[in-house]
Amino acid sequence: MEFVNTAWALVPALVAIVLALATKEVYVSLFVGILMGALLVAGFDPVATLDAIINDGMIPAVADNAGIFIFLVLLGMMVALVNKAGGASAFGKWAAEHVTSRVGTQIAAFALGVLIFVDDYFNCLTVGSVMRPLTDSKNVSRAKLAFIIDATAAPICMIAPVSSWAAAVSGVASDLNVNGIELFINAIPFNFYSLLMIVFVVGLIFLNFDYGPMAKAEIEAYKNGKLGSLGGDAAVKNTRASLWDMLVPIIVLIVCCIGGMLYVGGFFGGETAGSVIDAFGNTDAFVALPWGSLIAITFAFLYFLARRLLTLREASESFVSGFNAMVPAILVLTFAVTLKNMTGLLGADVFVAGLMEGAAPGLFNLLPAVIFLVAVFLGFSTGTSWGTFGILIPIVMPIFSNDPTLLIIGISACLAGAVAGDHCSPISDTTVMASAGANMKHVDHVSTQLPYVITMAAISFVMFVIAGFVQNAFICLPIGIVLTLGTLVVLKKTVGKSVKDLGPAKVIDPEAEAAQA
Repeated sequence: MEFVNTAWALVPALVAIVLALATKEVYVSLFVGILMGALLVAGFDPVATLDAIINDGMIPAVADNAGIFIFLVLLGMMVALVNKAGGASAFGKWAAEHVTSRVGTQIAAFALGVLIFVDDYFNCLTVGSVMRPLTDSKNVSRAKLAFIIDATAAPICMIAPVSSWAAAVSGVASDLNVNGIELFINAIPFNFYSLLMIVFVVGLIFLNFDYGPMAKAEIEAYKNGKLGSLGGDAAVKNTRASLWDMLVPIIVLIVCCIGGMLYVGGFFGGETAGSVIDAFGNTDAFVALPWGSLIAITFAFLYFLARRLLTLREASESFVSGFNAMVPAILVLTFAVTLKNMTGLLGADVFVAGLMEGAAPGLFNLLPAVIFLVAVFLGFSTGTSWGTFGILIPIVMPIFSNDPTLLIIGISACLAGAVAGDHCSPISDTTVMASAGANMKHVDHVSTQLPYVITMAAISFVMFVIAGFVQNAFICLPIGIVLTLGTLVVLKKTVGKSVKDLGPAKVIDPEAEAAQA
């Protein structure tokens, strides 16, 4: 096939991304990308094109992600149960009384995202479900919430040794006869995008400004009460519900999901029994998260019936509404993964690998920066961090086989670029999950977040140029922190806008917001 393993392999994904950003119609844009990819795969044969879409694209997309779809549905049901019982309303009321500022609200969302570091899907959906009542009470836009969720999902998982991401990286490196977890840990201090994104988010919150499309979204939320919600999540008031009716089910969900990951990883016995790190290395989040969430929703169902906050009919209705709420996320994820399958069939990985190998000679100290750019491009085009570092790590390791320090920096560049590219890609599953967690339009999340990701990607590129020559994390990381904070100060003074200059916030009526959506 003349289009396979060439630059054409990236065209379908790029077309889908450009269309999505231009038209704001994510379903149509993704399908156009899928169709274009299938046509290239099939050599423009109509029957073979249809076969590629169904048999090579959509069916594997659903089959490979069935565990995440189940987790999405169960979590949607959990959120609907908590909302119907009045737990979300009670939590929002408590939070409005105790968290008195927009800054405090955003820091709370950030802190929760940092605490839930074991898996990015779990992070996105749980943080969004818990924090929506709180951020809504302070007129924080859903776009800003989605950005905070996304910025504390993959970046945090990529620097947490006990996480599904650490296990994935370790697995790729271990296949090359290297101690994978040791390599992952050594690479953390040079993972500039992930580390500096944390600095960026905290600095942005405390400096209390935004820029680009995010500033517009924040002003609309603060001044006019337009949060950007898809609707369907207005809190149900119940005078008998308390704060604990929100917290207890969520705590049980977190404990059960972490327990599920440890169980599936063999921590509690069996031939694969080992340490916690070993268990996370052996686990399968696509099995563990449904495992834990099924226990949690069963508990929540019985808990609310015992508390007499819900009748059996109301609980049953919550299951249906929770499922319906997750249908858009499931559809976007199915299309996104189908598009990834098309780019895989076209050999995008082979094409990028060829570019990398051709660029290696003569750029030795600049290679970490080059690797970072390639990883960003590949992650953005394919929408997968795991696929990106899975492709690049085997290419990078032989290049630096005689220089252990540059090897670590090169691996860090792979991981950082993979996260950055994935972070701004409309076809990224993590980005889809962040949109679902915030219950907002997916394309709006991508467009408002994009300038922030580009800012941090540019800073990270500069840091990898420096690191290629300095090769000392204790010198490079402080430089990166100063550069990030300095950039924020300059942005605030030039293009930044702050809602604190707009006077009192509009009081939001959740029911009216939902009806408008």
